[in-house]
Amino acid sequence: MLYELATLSCPLLAVGQVAERAQVWIGDSDAKGECLGCWRTEIGTLGRLLILRGFEAPEDMTGERRRALFSANPFHAGADVTGLEMESYAPFPFLPTIRTGNRGGVYEFRTYRLKPGGLAPTLAGWEAAIDLAREYTAHLVTNLYALDGAPRITHIWAFDSLEERADLRARAYGTGVWPPKGGPEQIVEATSTIALPQGPSPLR
Repeated sequence: MLYELATLSCPLLAVGQVAERAQVWIGDSDAKGECLGCWRTEIGTLGRLLILRGFEAPEDMTGERRRALFSANPFHAGADVTGLEMESYAPFPFLPTIRTGNRGGVYEFRTYRLKPGGLAPTLAGWEAAIDLAREYTAHLVTNLYALDGAPRITHIWAFDSLEERADLRARAYGTGVWPPKGGPEQIVEATSTIALPQGPSPLR
C-alpha cells in the first residue's frame, strides 16, 4: 500500500465547501485509491484541508497525480483553492495497515525532516520502541516515509483530546521508553499540526 497526503490551501470560510467538492473528486467513477481521512487544520497553519488516500498499485497513485496535475479544476475546488501539495509516502514496514473509524476525533500530524541517510536508523529505532511504549503508540494511526522531496517522515496520531495527548506523551517520556532511541538524532526540522475530521471522513 502507498499513500498520498494532499494539502489544499483555501480561505478559512471556504474550507467546508472545498471539502465537499474534494469528496466528489475522490469519489469520481474514474478515480483510483481509497479515501482514508479528510481533516481541516485547527492548530498550526489554518485554512488547510488534509486528504489521505491509500493505493494498492503505484500506477494508480501516479494516475491520480496526473489527473490532478492536468486538470483545470483539481479536486473540483475551483478558485477557492490557493495552493495544492501532493506528497507520496510508503508505510513503515512493521506497522499494521491503517484502521479507520472513530479514533478519538483529535488528530496530530507530525513531520520530521531527516538528515540524509537518517531514514534507516529512524526505522530501526521505531521498530524497537513501538511495543515498549504501547500505551502511547496505541494512538498511532500510521507512520509514513516520503517517496519524494526531502527525506522525511510523517506520523499521524489520534486522541480523544489534547489533554490525553499531553498526558500520554509525558508518561512515555517519563518512563524513558520514548522517543525511539536513535530517532531524534536524525531530525533536522520538526513540525506539528492539529487537525479535526471534516465531512464524511473514514478516520474520524
